[in-house]
Amino acid sequence: MLHRYGITGYRCERKVTGHGVNSNEGTFKRLIDAVFRVLPGICGSMGMKSCKKWLLLFGGILLAGLAAIAALVIYVDPFFQYHKPLSFFPYKVDNQLSQNPGMARQLDYDSVLLGSSMTASFDTDWFTEISGLHTVKLSYNGAFPRDESNIMDIIFETKGDSVKKIFMAVDQGAFSADTQATKYPIPEYLYDKNPFNKVQYLLNKDVLLNYILKPLVDPTEKTDWTQLYKPWWTDQYYTKANVLMYYVPAEEAEQEMEADAFVDGIQANLEVNILPFVEAHPETEFIFWYPPYSILYWNDVMRQKELDAVIRELEYMTEQLLVYDNVRVFCFQNNRDIVCNLNNYADYTHYHADVCRYIVESFENGENELTLENYEAVLADLRELALTYDYEAIYDNWYD
Repeated sequence: MLHRYGITGYRCERKVTGHGVNSNEGTFKRLIDAVFRVLPGICGSMGMKSCKKWLLLFGGILLAGLAAIAALVIYVDPFFQYHKPLSFFPYKVDNQLSQNPGMARQLDYDSVLLGSSMTASFDTDWFTEISGLHTVKLSYNGAFPRDESNIMDIIFETKGDSVKKIFMAVDQGAFSADTQATKYPIPEYLYDKNPFNKVQYLLNKDVLLNYILKPLVDPTEKTDWTQLYKPWWTDQYYTKANVLMYYVPAEEAEQEMEADAFVDGIQANLEVNILPFVEAHPETEFIFWYPPYSILYWNDVMRQKELDAVIRELEYMTEQLLVYDNVRVFCFQNNRDIVCNLNNYADYTHYHADVCRYIVESFENGENELTLENYEAVLADLRELALTYDYEAIYDNWYD
């Protein structure tokens, strides 16, 4: 349940994350092998002159077919490598690894929502309504800091000083990951700028069938651009009973974890993957926020005897971030109205869209903001909540 590399439990993670589309290396290798298997028989039954004509005809048809596929992919461009989305095409956007880099390059925006599945239920129209920002969501389920770094490379290389704000949900557990590790292997050919690598995109069976032909046949799956990567949970899933039904408490640890156990990982990831962007772009405001995991998350922390270590990692991260004038930090983890009410959740960490809207409103009005003057008191309050909460009472009435 709770582990150092982020939060588990997102049941629609595979669908919306995508592990990159399949390359066609195997498909085209099988095609070529098949051609060479039948060539001796064909050429043996006809003269050499006729065989050459047949080969030229076959080669011409094959090249024309491949060129037509590549041209169609470029025209529709479902992964947005070459141009903005066509206004009339029913794009399906459900593959974060493969579609985020193109959206970062081609879409029009002045702010970006980054993070893990903690951002899944955000509607980017709220940022326009509340703050006057044109925001795009470029999050990755289970994101490691390296995932954030990879997409910020593209964001700032493409948009530069026009990016007004970066909103980043911080899953503190993910900052213990290796500084070069991504949650899932990324399709490098969609992230780099080498045009020859794009062959894997242009001649891709999955791209053609699942992201061009299928949306044309069934346009009902057309994505709402303001609610990218929205989870499948409907309101009926956000109940205490549903959360407790699937919640399995963490195993109890025998020994208390050292308070500084996670500090080295946080320091390394901040220095390698996050702070270089903060320092290089002082004109951009970076808003980091600690998501409101439910009280069950803290039950796991207590059972694993990690409370001092988790509070210390939040303290350390906050101290390092607030040094910068272009950084703001928000903490929602001690907001009792949210975290102690399991009817706000679909599982032990993923919260309702109403909570997401409240978070956006807080960015504008300053509620739940940490400062150098108050962060110690806020995190002390969080520690007190986790330490003194009556976890056994959670099970008294599943239908509160």
